[in-house]
Amino acid sequence: MILPLVLPLALGLAHQAAPKEPEPPTEVVKAPEAPAPARDAAAKRPATPAPVPAPQAAPAPAAAQAAPAQGLGFASFRLPYTWNAMIPIQGAEVDGLRIESIFFNKREANVWPLRGADFGTRAQVKVTNTSSKNKIPGFAVAVFDAEDRLVGVATGGTKVGSVGAGTSETFDLNFHQVLERLPKGTTFVLSVELTN
Repeated sequence: MILPLVLPLALGLAHQAAPKEPEPPTEVVKAPEAPAPARDAAAKRPATPAPVPAPQAAPAPAAAQAAPAQGLGFASFRLPYTWNAMIPIQGAEVDGLRIESIFFNKREANVWPLRGADFGTRAQVKVTNTSSKNKIPGFAVAVFDAEDRLVGVATGGTKVGSVGAGTSETFDLNFHQVLERLPKGTTFVLSVELTN
């Protein structure tokens, strides 16, 4: 008789929810406290390392140093720049070689069947030899924009022969690779060096 009473009681206990496990205690983590302010401000700053001097190249032996140019006439001029217009130059002379003018442009053919063909960008320099000796000049020109950025460089000069005494000649200085911004130039530097 007890069995029929105990069985429903046992089944009833089995259907009850299992007792809850106790929750783990919540741990409160505190941020570390800020250190007390230092009494001396210098104690707070890290030490600044002493500046290291820049390395300097050892002087070259006397024999390896470049000797000053001897017998070479040289001059360099900075002038206002104009694209595709003749720029007359006054008062520019190197040992009797007078620089008359310079002209910057893109060489394009104007005759059929080559009309419109691009033959490169150049600076054309005209000189006159006012001395009694032949001159062998070399030229370098650098063009700068309004922000003094280099926008093109060209070189040229005598390849064979010389500029005879009392004669005039023109030289083409060719621009390569960096030349698309040449029309935006504002100044140029022209250097002339004689090799005789």
